[in-house]
Amino acid sequence: MLTAADIMTKEIHTVHPDTEITALAKKFVEYNVNAMPVVDDAGKLVGMVTQTDLVEQDKPLHIPTVISLFDWVIYLESPKKFTEEVRKVTARRVEEICGRDVVTCAPEDSVPTIASLMVDNKIHLVPVLSDGRMVGVVSRLDIIRSMSE
Repeated sequence: MLTAADIMTKEIHTVHPDTEITALAKKFVEYNVNAMPVVDDAGKLVGMVTQTDLVEQDKPLHIPTVISLFDWVIYLESPKKFTEEVRKVTARRVEEICGRDVVTCAPEDSVPTIASLMVDNKIHLVPVLSDGRMVGVVSRLDIIRSMSE
């Protein structure tokens, strides 16, 4: 059975949390990828940023619906969600838009296991970690390629 080590891409394009959004957009175009791991100065995986994260900056901001009753303001929607939307729309660096809960796998994980991770978590890229160090990434295209072999 094929494993992550058999199909992973070893040339990893990463981005730093301090990378400006405009530089991130250029990297997506230059590398022709849908997602990139975010790594700190020590090379430790700290997040994942996707093209969707970047595109969300251009969507219109939805102002939450409220009811004013006497001196009270009652939010009919989550103010936390609105705060998060504002943060993303006004972001200037990768750390402000990237996801922090990164789904990873090990080199010995099977391709069906990785495929399940991707489908269950609705993700396109899974970093492969060995002893806490990123050694590769498995994309949906890597899995599709493995099907044709």
